[in-house]
Amino acid sequence: MKHKKKHARELGFPAWTRASDKRREHVARVVELLERWASAMRIPKAEAERWRVAGLLHDALRDAPDAVLRKWSGDKKSAAELLHGPAAAVRAGVDGERRKDVLDAVRFHTVGCATWARTGRALFMADFLEPGRKFLVSERAFLAQQAPRDFDGTFREVVRLRLTWSLGQGGELFPETVALWHAVR
Repeated sequence: MKHKKKHARELGFPAWTRASDKRREHVARVVELLERWASAMRIPKAEAERWRVAGLLHDALRDAPDAVLRKWSGDKKSAAELLHGPAAAVRAGVDGERRKDVLDAVRFHTVGCATWARTGRALFMADFLEPGRKFLVSERAFLAQQAPRDFDGTFREVVRLRLTWSLGQGGELFPETVALWHAVR
């Protein structure tokens, strides 16, 4: 089954979304990648829908003001750039989203989660591998092609690549990310 490329306006973002046009285009690429993988892997329709919803929600509050992120996440201490996932998960829950795998995928997509179901793993990979990002282009494109053939192996490699990339850029390792690495290596 071939998927048509969707424009960000066609995705059906929640009314409470606070994301720039550029961010919405990123989300559209993430959703397209998730849909392509789900089709190639012939996963059940209900699971494919969970992947699509997680992709749609993951950056829904990416460009929200700090006060909004803190209100919805309930977190008054963490860096604001880490709060868009937790805030979006809580906000989606208020809207009626009850699927734990979707909410966990959205909540932890930035730092990772060792106990994720396949939805969280798929979102973590798609967010990192989507073709609009301008770093490690050939490596990420190769991994995006491999994901449907070797989902678990590709996930492990994406976790490793994200860790080494983050460390190489002087980034911080979060406890959730370290726990994820220990769970997959």
